[in-house]
Amino acid sequence: MPSGKARAADPGRSSTEAVSRVVDGIKHLIMSGELLPGQQLRQEKMAATLGVSRLPVREGLRQLVADGLVTHEHNVGFAVARLSRSEFDQVYLMRRLLETEILRGLPVPTASQLARIAALSEEIERAAAEFDLARMRALNSEFHFAIFELSDQNLVVGEIRRIWTRALPYHSVYLHSDAGRERIVAEHREIVAALGRGDRERLVELMDTHRAGSEAQLDFVLQAGAARPFAG
Repeated sequence: MPSGKARAADPGRSSTEAVSRVVDGIKHLIMSGELLPGQQLRQEKMAATLGVSRLPVREGLRQLVADGLVTHEHNVGFAVARLSRSEFDQVYLMRRLLETEILRGLPVPTASQLARIAALSEEIERAAAEFDLARMRALNSEFHFAIFELSDQNLVVGEIRRIWTRALPYHSVYLHSDAGRERIVAEHREIVAALGRGDRERLVELMDTHRAGSEAQLDFVLQAGAARPFAG
């Protein structure tokens, strides 16, 4: 083939990229609170919002169903997943058990690993100061998984990520309060310090407290019958 001739586009690659854009785009809409638990997802509207055709939207929604972030009901369509009270309790039970197991077996991080985790904590603090809740939520997840992924138990960490995804539509109710954001920032600083010292038991204790704060807020929302976004 002559060097100056353009290579033909790969339709398979284009399709895969479009589906990935749909998945990432819908996750962002959920994390920003633009899509709420139980809200219907119309394929035509999603296609227009994300700038793609309906085919990658359909495939992306199916992928999100498999992830537990979206539900599908025959003759009704797709919707953002909602947690029942029982499901909520199970999510936090599994998180506590699996996260504790991972934290107790963590190695002491290298200097570069600890610096990255500390930098994420500082970015969360800046996002909180700027009231950028969508960025704060995304960074919060990145911060916690930077810690979990220090472990070599990748299958367990993968299961934790799957469980986190189930609660993603609820990730941020207390970020709207000054006290909630201040608590998260302060607890993250303590978590980084315990991690740097290699104090696993203190790390477990701090994570339990951190998790309990988000659990209590969602419990309040569920009792009130609200469907508002929540932070984990």
